[in-house]
Amino acid sequence: MEQHEKWTQPEPLWRENMSLPSFEALKEDTTTEVAVVGGGITGITTAYLLAKAGKKVTLIEADELVNGTSGHTSAKVTAQHGLIYHELMKHFGEEEASLYYQAQMSALQSMEEWIDKYQIDCNWVKEDAYLFATTKRGAHKLENEYEAYQRLGIPGGTIDALPFDMEATKALSMKNQARFHPIKYLAALIEEFVHLGGEIFEHTKATDVKEKDRIEIQTGDGHTLACEKLVSCSHFPFYDGKGLYFSRMYAERSYLLAIEPEKEVPEGMYLSIDEPKRSIRTAEYNGKPVLLIGGESHKTGQGVDTSFHYNALEEFAAQTFGIKEKLFQWSAQDLTTLDKVPYIGPITRNNDRVFIATGFRKWGMTNGTLAAKLICDYVLGEESLFHDLFKPTRFKSDPSMKQFLSQNFDVAVHLVEGKLELVADRPNSLKNGEGMVVQWRGERAGAYRDDDGKLHVLDTTCTHMGCEVEWNSGEHTWDCPCHGSRFSYDGAVVEGPADKPLMKIALEGQPDNHAPLGESNEEELGEQP
Repeated sequence: MEQHEKWTQPEPLWRENMSLPSFEALKEDTTTEVAVVGGGITGITTAYLLAKAGKKVTLIEADELVNGTSGHTSAKVTAQHGLIYHELMKHFGEEEASLYYQAQMSALQSMEEWIDKYQIDCNWVKEDAYLFATTKRGAHKLENEYEAYQRLGIPGGTIDALPFDMEATKALSMKNQARFHPIKYLAALIEEFVHLGGEIFEHTKATDVKEKDRIEIQTGDGHTLACEKLVSCSHFPFYDGKGLYFSRMYAERSYLLAIEPEKEVPEGMYLSIDEPKRSIRTAEYNGKPVLLIGGESHKTGQGVDTSFHYNALEEFAAQTFGIKEKLFQWSAQDLTTLDKVPYIGPITRNNDRVFIATGFRKWGMTNGTLAAKLICDYVLGEESLFHDLFKPTRFKSDPSMKQFLSQNFDVAVHLVEGKLELVADRPNSLKNGEGMVVQWRGERAGAYRDDDGKLHVLDTTCTHMGCEVEWNSGEHTWDCPCHGSRFSYDGAVVEGPADKPLMKIALEGQPDNHAPLGESNEEELGEQP
């Protein structure tokens, strides 16, 4: 891969030299007992567990397996989810905070058991995880979190210095956590699921659901997958079921670098709690230890130019560890719920046929595995100690109402700002490989010129609720600042909640199948004086 292409079309370290089995798209109507939608860690683990329990399971994935958030993770397997336990004790109570920790550790332990059982070679390493502060205020927060650890019986302790060249006011450890290679691990679960008789269809996009005597899932190719139970593991629920999930979560993007450092790599996994946040962990690449440096989170569609975030991480890595070679860079998208606890369970109250798992807040390795276990219990009619804590229909007045109002006010602001934005740029200014918001026949539009010089012009109005999308130069996508929908440069849906593509604007000499906004204007494409 050429250097320019590598950084403009980023791929995660985990996909390098990895080949997963491929599966055909669904080509006819079919039936199953349980349909699982989504081919990340949650969907694959759910499908595996249900097949192991004797259910006939069919998994469908809109793209390719493990090509979404699960394939773009930092792959920390830990119950240390930032400053969460003090907050949970304050808003939920000590018993619920303890259950949260127990649930995360049960997921970690299950993963370790499966790795041992199937002898999965996935670079599984047990390490302590650390939160660290760089300010006095951050150190005080860590003291509160440590008090929560002590009350909840969480193994860990505080230290005053880090084992690498960075000043810290305090750090807090959580013992016996883990890191691994997610695709190697999930490849083994996929193999076992197929061995158990499970069916997988890739490039099969679920577009709608009809809840009849049986549940009917409509696909983008016009086929129907009928089932008794449906599990939505598609990151953002592809089917809302009147649960209004778009108003109860927000999407954030974050960024990662993989580097070969000049200095010796530290043991342990690290996450700062002060801004700008930084995540640090060791991995292996071509037989050498490398470092994964993450951070720079922002709400989807609301960040500055993507190159800024990668440059900030690279500067931090160079100052702290030195860089022999920059190997990979990539980004991920994560969803956060109103109270920071994932939604896992029935999609709406009293619905015992449709289940969702979403809102993992950057901690998808344990939460995804936990979700699979809890949903398996639901489908099999078994009780779990953790069901009530994670059920999607819960509502804690503090902080849920505050976050609900804040999130939806933010949506309203961006909806109005996008409609009032004055745009001066024209499509003719674009170089190959560039995209931007432009003025097209007096209206706001999105334009991208591909490597062959072909111009793609789109209506920038998000097809979900009408907000105006913004260009993401790092991933070459159009991202919505309101609810996190993402579209490719040619308008196709990359990530929901939107389920319809952006409208294409037909250009003279470049016909397409989408209805145009208006007639083409040759002057807007031509050279300007």
